[in-house]
Amino acid sequence: MSPLDFIRDVLNPDLQFLLKALLISVMSSAVCGVIGCYVVLRGMAFIGDAVTHAVFPGLAVAFVLQGSLVLGGVVAGVAVSVLVAVFSQNRRLKEDSIIGVLMVAAFALGIVIMSFSPAYAGSLQGFLFGSITGIPDSDLVVAAVTGAAVLLGALAFHRQFVAVSLDREMARAAGLPVFLLDVVLYVLVTIAVVISVQTIGNILVLALLVTPAATARLLTDRLGPMMAMAPLIGAFSALSGLYVSWALNLPVGGTIVLVATILFLLAWVLAPRHGMVARRLRARRSPSDAAPSPKSLEGEGTGLARVPGTVS
Repeated sequence: MSPLDFIRDVLNPDLQFLLKALLISVMSSAVCGVIGCYVVLRGMAFIGDAVTHAVFPGLAVAFVLQGSLVLGGVVAGVAVSVLVAVFSQNRRLKEDSIIGVLMVAAFALGIVIMSFSPAYAGSLQGFLFGSITGIPDSDLVVAAVTGAAVLLGALAFHRQFVAVSLDREMARAAGLPVFLLDVVLYVLVTIAVVISVQTIGNILVLALLVTPAATARLLTDRLGPMMAMAPLIGAFSALSGLYVSWALNLPVGGTIVLVATILFLLAWVLAPRHGMVARRLRARRSPSDAAPSPKSLEGEGTGLARVPGTVS
């Protein structure tokens, strides 16, 4: 199938579900791309994974009660995220231990709730692996509104998020409410995950949150371009993945994730500054050039030093 044929199918009134699938996949990928930048900078991919499991009981309750999946997922995810932030204040247990306990408990609760649905097996498969062709118009509208709210929230707290991401202790000494900012970021991650669950499913949604942002991280040293590139990479992955899956009759969610992963691998090898080829060329020219050194994060207005893991 050529790209032109795909466009015709998208615009075909008899295939309206394909247009909705395209809109929700591109929209959710773009939102996850922006929020994923904070996840990557803070090294909190495990928290993102926990959130994907935490929303499951809310989705299950909403499905059984015939309610809004987005609303149900957001309520459950926010509740678990707040619990993680609260329990993590007790330094007796590390944050990853708290996340592990609550993540498994939430996912188990979701499976138990789903068992009350008459179509248990089919519903569970749809939640785990996505059901992009069955998205109702109401969920599309809710996803658009909540996605816009997530982006506005990220814009409103951008400088504070960057400050906490770079140095939590310095941010706390500067008087920033670190605990409250953690809760707000967890909530934004939760909403971004819920929007994307119907696109690629509960199991694969972490890829939309991390992979485009990690790819952008390899391509630039600066946070501004990174946050511009990540949603574009995510949206391109969604568009290309949907096209390939439609042309070859492949699972949509898995295809989108594989496209995003291919882009990541290409950046890993060919990125002009941090790619494997560029690093080896620098090492051949001068061994001292291959040594990592800090790189400033410019133009973010935080007054803090650098993005962790940057090399020159």
